[in-house]
Amino acid sequence: MNFSFFMPTEVYQGRGCVKAHPEVWKRMGKKAFIVTGRGSAKKNGSQNDVLKALEEANIEYEIFDQIMSNPTIEVVYQGAARMKECKADFVVGIGGGSPMDAAKAIALLFSQDIPEEELFSGNYKDCLPPMVMIPTTAGTGSEVTKAAVLTNDRLQTKTSISTPLIFPTAAFMDAVYMKDLGRKTTIHTAVDALSHSVEGMISKKSTMISDVLAEESIREICSCFAEIGGEKEISTDTREKLLYGSMLGGMVIAHTGTTAVHSMGYELTYFKNFDHGYANGILLGEFLKLAEERIPEKAARIFKAMGVKDSDGVKQQMKSLLQWPEPLTEEEIRTYTGIAVKAKNITNGQFEMTAEDVAGVYKNI
Repeated sequence: MNFSFFMPTEVYQGRGCVKAHPEVWKRMGKKAFIVTGRGSAKKNGSQNDVLKALEEANIEYEIFDQIMSNPTIEVVYQGAARMKECKADFVVGIGGGSPMDAAKAIALLFSQDIPEEELFSGNYKDCLPPMVMIPTTAGTGSEVTKAAVLTNDRLQTKTSISTPLIFPTAAFMDAVYMKDLGRKTTIHTAVDALSHSVEGMISKKSTMISDVLAEESIREICSCFAEIGGEKEISTDTREKLLYGSMLGGMVIAHTGTTAVHSMGYELTYFKNFDHGYANGILLGEFLKLAEERIPEKAARIFKAMGVKDSDGVKQQMKSLLQWPEPLTEEEIRTYTGIAVKAKNITNGQFEMTAEDVAGVYKNI
């Protein structure tokens, strides 16, 4: 029995947790560089809670609220330059995956000079500032991962910085910040988190520990589908379950990485502007059909955790949650396949994904 497990991030979950742990804030540094988007963190109360916690701890701060959905390489270089100018000494990321991923990339670029052509090289110095993450969606699990995904226009896809150096120091998870999150976004982010755990189980790097975490994550997330896919207001208890499941999914992919679903989904996001979780969701059933044929025992464990019988059940489950897109054109399939097969995570699964396999998944969504 061979495995390893490393999860250095301190996690605090619960209502009011951001302001309930002044001792954590006080040991991060003297000036925070807050990385967030232009509006949501202000509306949901998370930014205000962070500012109050910092002020009560006598910590100065600077706010960088220029992060867009699917952050670019350019914006993280801009953020790092601003952080150096204001002389901050630790980073706070507030928001969904985009601000948190950007915050981790900014911390890396603040700590050392990295030419753009070497940004994804993996060759970094161990000198990063502390990082605190406050997720306001339940999807990416970025608050507990060693990855930061950025839009890469040169390659016409999304590319990951991946290094244990960008594991956040601490994460505060309060589902209250998700209270007014729209149903569509709630569903898309939940499906993203589900995809992390499903892909983690299919990864060739999966272990007994990561599979236990993944199955728990899948059960928790799928148990929420009836409520989030309905019409009634989504309860805070359900949002806490989603946040918990998303965090577990993040812990899973921190060890296993993602697989072909992410490789293929990135093209749908880049070229068609599909939300990341939505893109993964429409691919998931067809991808699991291949898993069902090639690694049936592992696929059966996934289906059991999801509460379905087979890959067709997965596809129907996704169709009940997502507005299904028009079929891709032959030209789109060729273009997306050509890019997806070059991605690192396309080879990370327990079975081979050929160009024909990838094209078949795209064709049958």
